[in-house]
Amino acid sequence: MALAFDEFGRPFIIIKEQEQKTRLRGIEAQKANISAGKAVARILRTSLGPKGMDKMLQSPDGDVTITNDGATILEQMDVDNQIAKLMVELSRSQDYEIGDGTTGVVVMAGALLEQAEWLLERGIHPIRIAEGYEMASRIAVEHLERIAQRFDFGPTNIEPLVQTCMTTLSSKIVNRCKCALAEISVKAVLSVADLERKDVNLDLIKVEGKVGGKLEDTELIYGITVDKDMSHPQMPKKIEDAKIAILTCPFEPPKPKTKHKVEIDTVEKFQTLRQQEQKYFDDMVQKCKDVGATLVICQWGFDDEANHLLMHRNLPAVRWVGGVELELIAIATGGRIVPRFQELTPEKLGRAGLVREKSFGTTKDKMLYIEHCANSRAVTIFIRGGNKMMIEETKRSIHDALCVARNLIRNNSIVYGGGSAEISCSVAVETAADKYPGVEQYAIRAFADALDAIPMALAENSGLQPIETLSAVKSQQIKENNPHFGIDCNDVGTNDMCEQNVFETLIGKQQQILLATQVVKMILKIDDVISPSYY
Repeated sequence: MALAFDEFGRPFIIIKEQEQKTRLRGIEAQKANISAGKAVARILRTSLGPKGMDKMLQSPDGDVTITNDGATILEQMDVDNQIAKLMVELSRSQDYEIGDGTTGVVVMAGALLEQAEWLLERGIHPIRIAEGYEMASRIAVEHLERIAQRFDFGPTNIEPLVQTCMTTLSSKIVNRCKCALAEISVKAVLSVADLERKDVNLDLIKVEGKVGGKLEDTELIYGITVDKDMSHPQMPKKIEDAKIAILTCPFEPPKPKTKHKVEIDTVEKFQTLRQQEQKYFDDMVQKCKDVGATLVICQWGFDDEANHLLMHRNLPAVRWVGGVELELIAIATGGRIVPRFQELTPEKLGRAGLVREKSFGTTKDKMLYIEHCANSRAVTIFIRGGNKMMIEETKRSIHDALCVARNLIRNNSIVYGGGSAEISCSVAVETAADKYPGVEQYAIRAFADALDAIPMALAENSGLQPIETLSAVKSQQIKENNPHFGIDCNDVGTNDMCEQNVFETLIGKQQQILLATQVVKMILKIDDVISPSYY
């Protein structure tokens, strides 16, 4: 502990317990940081591509997650090292912005760090490496713009969107029915998309899952599903041309806010109180009937007396519906959420062509489907699967597919997948390196080598000879000057990704390169790590 004295002679501590802290400086710090980043990238490397492996993660409370989504793996991993946490953040930002390519971005950053370590050992200053990487990333992003292709799609021609979503789903566990799931995802996005503004609000797409059935039973519902059933078993199970009253007020007499005490000493008084309460219920039900409602959806519960009355008055009702679901129902049916009975008017009712209750299997599970809505801007993807883990993984896969479809609506440029874009960028960056006279050209060449890490990992995970396959594809690209050649992971027999219909979004690829370069620059600029001692 260092003591010092101010001008009045008062002692003060400069840095507390400094001798107990561990400290890494200079090249040692950079090497430690690089090895931490590489360790995280190595974990994800094996789960890249259509033949990538899945990871099984167990949380402290015993929940098991099986996934091959990079962002989910890193979120669930308990990472302690600060540099490793940066890699987790990197994957998360790719997930938030693009939704796809979360594994590739970490593998890319790991490869850049590996190349940087090699350059540091040769005595090149980390700032010069960082600058070289920055130049190279600019060259790569511009080259991607040049090799990208645009395609037009419309509400009738959705094939290009489906093909791109299929590429995303092919690396997931659900790849055996990727065609059906891709089609469902694209239709869902197009039904909520605003094509004039080129914007998609993914909150309007609800992804629900229920254990049972098989993956092929997954369906797209142009409406909303609610995990509730009618409040009385004798209420009708199917209502056509429903007019829906959406209430957030309870179906019971109001309770005074203050403390109160009711003294009842005779039977007559009790009868009067009961009749008063019954009249209150009667008025409520009558109010709903008067405005023309044929179905009541309530956020709160109601007691058996109200339930009995509703049944007798032929007014089906659903109780305990969550707030988020109420909002979606209101959007889909064009209704208004009513907080007080006095405000209930015919204009505030929502309209749906069909409301039906559906039972599943031999269990007592029932769900309510609200379909053919007045405003079909809210849709539901309803997933079936053999077990809970399968449904969770399918939800994550569909989220990726939805994000890809949204990105294509925002920007309809695509590049070809299978590592072909990275190989093409690597060749372009290597060629451009000769134009830079300084030390940066070493870093630019290293960047070109790092770009090869993704096709290399793809080949490795597919059981091919990595170096042999990569060099064959690279020479083919240079010879024929065609950026569509990539790694043939699925053993189709052709390297041309155009024929295999393997597409990726341009903005996703550009974001991967830019984000990976930014994080690597940040890690290279750290030359002093002061960490607290662990007792």
